[in-house]
Amino acid sequence: MSQAEYESWLEFYRSYPFDDVHRYYRPAALGAWALRGGEIKPLLDWLQGGTAGGAVKGFSPADEATIAALGGVPPKRKG
Repeated sequence: MSQAEYESWLEFYRSYPFDDVHRYYRPAALGAWALRGGEIKPLLDWLQGGTAGGAVKGFSPADEATIAALGGVPPKRKG
């Protein structure tokens, strides 16, 4: 990894810190969603013990930036 890439990852982490939702719950929910399709919010609610409430809708800016950094495009949500 070059110094420039390392510094860009440092800046990315400062802008979008990795919390438990993004390190554990969101990847697990995305994997489950990819395998079965459907809405992601119920999966997140279940994975977080029902604590997500109405706070998680679609993809957050951090989610979108992470997906973009990995060369992907977040899928469009239905509804």
